[in-house]
Amino acid sequence: MNIRMTIHYPLAAALLLLASTFAQAANPCGELTNAYGPFDYRKRYTHHADNIRLVEMAHFPESVEQGIKGLSGTVGQALDYTLRAFPNHSRALAALARIAVKEKKLQLEGGRYPVECYFDRAIRFAPDDGAVRATYGTYLMARGQTEVAAGMFAAAVALDPQNATINYNLGLAQFKLKNYDKANLYAQKAYALGFPLPGLRKMLEAEGKWDPAAKLPEEAPAPDSAPAGTAAPDAAAAVPAPKTPEPIK
Repeated sequence: MNIRMTIHYPLAAALLLLASTFAQAANPCGELTNAYGPFDYRKRYTHHADNIRLVEMAHFPESVEQGIKGLSGTVGQALDYTLRAFPNHSRALAALARIAVKEKKLQLEGGRYPVECYFDRAIRFAPDDGAVRATYGTYLMARGQTEVAAGMFAAAVALDPQNATINYNLGLAQFKLKNYDKANLYAQKAYALGFPLPGLRKMLEAEGKWDPAAKLPEEAPAPDSAPAGTAAPDAAAAVPAPKTPEPIK
């Protein structure tokens, strides 16, 4: 009996440790269950008016959004509470990203998770929310991860194709990747939708890539109907603004 215990106990312990490690690794940014919420920010005026009022009064005043101070703790603590109650709170996500970039931090003081975890949680909670993807794209661009940012913007455009700002930011990301033809397509789309800033147009003109006659993305042939001998256009990722994120400068 003692021999069997000696042989099998280390193996059982190792398996338990492995299972525990795997469970933690499966959700390194934590579960979405919360003592208060989670609530969908897009429904803040219809289903969760009282909830958003209470959360924002106590945890997301202007001083937190501007990164100055929290009411009863750090800015990181206030944003953490807000984003656990409303994971896809686009303004809080934008504030978190902006403050982290400004302070050159991956995790704010008092925050429960690194910045990218809050985006991970928001996407898991609301995978069809284009504002989350667009805001994440803006953060990734600011961090110099332009290729990944372009994918996020493409996902946001797929969810919100008539959003001028998101089309503009996708065009800008493609320009920075030197994908000038794609950049022009999304620039044409953004300006057709009324985007006011001329920056991307001037950049394309300087490269000789501004082409007002180019087809807008939704007018391009679908992959199964592209003319023979031509490459089908890339489709925006079929994945994931209450408040539209600000255009990238």
